[in-house]
Amino acid sequence: MSTLVSFFSANWLNLLALLWFLTCFKGYMFYARKRSYDTPCLASLLHMYRHEWMLRMLTREVRIADTTAIANLERGVSFFASTTMLILAGLMTILGSTQKAIDVVADLPFVYPATRAEWELKVLVLIVLFIYAFFKFTWSLRQYGFVSIMIGGAPLPTEAVSEEQANAHAGRIAKMTSMAANNFNIGLRSYYFAIAVLGWFINPWFFMALTGGVVFILYRREFKSSTLKTLMMSQGQL
Repeated sequence: MSTLVSFFSANWLNLLALLWFLTCFKGYMFYARKRSYDTPCLASLLHMYRHEWMLRMLTREVRIADTTAIANLERGVSFFASTTMLILAGLMTILGSTQKAIDVVADLPFVYPATRAEWELKVLVLIVLFIYAFFKFTWSLRQYGFVSIMIGGAPLPTEAVSEEQANAHAGRIAKMTSMAANNFNIGLRSYYFAIAVLGWFINPWFFMALTGGVVFILYRREFKSSTLKTLMMSQGQL
């Protein structure tokens, strides 16, 4: 018991910083998902655009433009998935050169002293974060592949399809496209939060400040940005 108490007393600041980071990371993910159902945001408005896109896709016999657009989206996700693997390789290399990294950062101002074990823990947090992002990117890639299949199997304009059936087809494909886009978005958010973790190597207080700043930036971009206002104008909501 005394060993546990001494551990917490010696590492309370790092533990507090990690708890704050996990709260902000999971809390913002939960908040953004819940608010997207009842508040105008980039995710909800873009889903409306995707539904309109798929309705128009059903009126075209030749759908090369639609599949090309999906392929372009896939390329963007594939780039980040590949980049994530390179970052993970670099982080694994850092684990083998921890002391050199500590010596480099030690000369920076406001650096909080850290042991080798603390440094390795911080690198492991980054590794876990990028692994999470990699899984999100690759799942997004698969979902975009599903969208291509769904577009290929969608009814042609010459087929006798009722308006209700057409809306159902468009809704399903738009939902799958939004699921792929949302997983890609979560991967990007992980990149933002990884930048905040870099501040932990300097100072836990700086780490907590950067984490709060990331949450603020993400909120502004997804719920209050000029891009969102433009999308709302296009939808006639302003």
